[in-house]
Formats: sequence, structure tokens, C-alpha cells
Amino acid sequence: MPAHALHDTLQRLDNAARQAGRPSPRLLAVSKFQPATAVAELAAAWRTLLPGRPAFGENYVREAQDKQAELADPELEWHLIGHLQSNKAREAAALFDWVQTVDRDKLVAALAHHRDPARAPLNVLVQVNIDDEAGKHGCPPDAVPALAAAIAAQPRLLLRGLMAIPAPLPELAQRRAAFARMDALFRQLQAMYPQVDTLSMGMSADAELAVAEGATMVRIGTALFGPRRRDPAI
Repeated sequence: MPAHALHDTLQRLDNAARQAGRPSPRLLAVSKFQPATAVAELAAAWRTLLPGRPAFGENYVREAQDKQAELADPELEWHLIGHLQSNKAREAAALFDWVQTVDRDKLVAALAHHRDPARAPLNVLVQVNIDDEAGKHGCPPDAVPALAAAIAAQPRLLLRGLMAIPAPLPELAQRRAAFARMDALFRQLQAMYPQVDTLSMGMSADAELAVAEGATMVRIGTALFGPRRRDPAI
């Protein structure tokens, strides 16, 4: 079944990109609360259908640490897509290839300090609270330039772009507007930093909208793994 789910998801993203006249986005498989066995099965299917390293997104540092130890597969690419507390920066800098949820200066300094200089720089995305939701993590849009500059100044970090989780509004047109605002921010950032290439937005329920508005990476969980029992679908 993992191969069928992966094939269908890739087809869905390719169709959305073709209709929008955009390149197909990169897929990030959201494996939060999924067992290591499910990650291994999807990774095996991935290797038959896609080039490059299978990429998985986790929300919690400890859960990712446990899965990595169980899987012992150095060819997997790991992304942190959940809120990062500063006291977990040491572990995050060691465990992940990407941190998509940097939203404050304190995290920039901590991740840079703890990233092993013998390793490739840690890929970093700025998380943006694009709909100004109370209680949601992410920096406001007008804080992006200063935060991006702080990241770009750190040799152990590599600024790659932006990430957002727009409000789950029932009207799809409202979600589209948020995605479009993110795309505008992304293009502004690209004009300042030539290495910026990633706009991470869109999930199982709204992937087509995100792709139409410029997503270069889409985070998919439910469509690949099925619903999780412990957490709302992503």
C-alpha cells in the first residue's frame, strides 16, 4: 500500500503543478506519530519511484531521535516541522538536516552554536504566521527580513526560504489568499538571497491550492500514511 499511496500523491501534485503552469513541488512525508516500520515501508517505496533521499518531517525532537535510532538509515533526510524550544536546539542541530520552524533570533544563535562545523550547514526556513493567528508560532511577515539576515550571517546555517501553516479557513479562497501572500514574501526573499529556493506550504487537504500559489515543498501526512490516532490529520 505505501507504493500506491505515494504514487497517487505524486500524481496529484504533478497534476496540480501542470494545471498551474508551475514546476512540481518537492514532497515531504509527515511521519509524526507514525511508527518507524511505516517510515521504513514508505522509504522503500520512495526509492523505487523518486530520485534523491526520502524526506520525512517530524514535529518532536524526541520522537525523531527514537525513530532515527530504530531505523539506522543514514540516507533518510529529516526535517523538523514542529515548534522548537530553545532548550532543544542542541539536539535539533544534531538530528535534523532541515529546521523549518525558525521564528526568533534566539533560535538562530542556538542552532548555529550547536551545529557541528564538520557537517554541512543546517538548512533553515523562516516560519511565518501569515494569518496573524493568536497562539500560533511563526514570526509576523514584517519580521522576515531581519530574521533572514540573522540566519544568512551564520556560516553553520543555510537560509533556504519560508514555511507557513495558514489558518484552516473553510473558504478555500481565503486559504488561497494566504498562500499568495506567502509567495509574494518568498519572491522578495529570493531577490535578496540567491540561495533561497524553498517555500514550504500546503498539506493533504489543501495541497493543490498551495501548489497553484507557488509552493515548492508540500508537507503530506494523511494521504501517505492514513489518519493518525493521536493527532489531527496534517
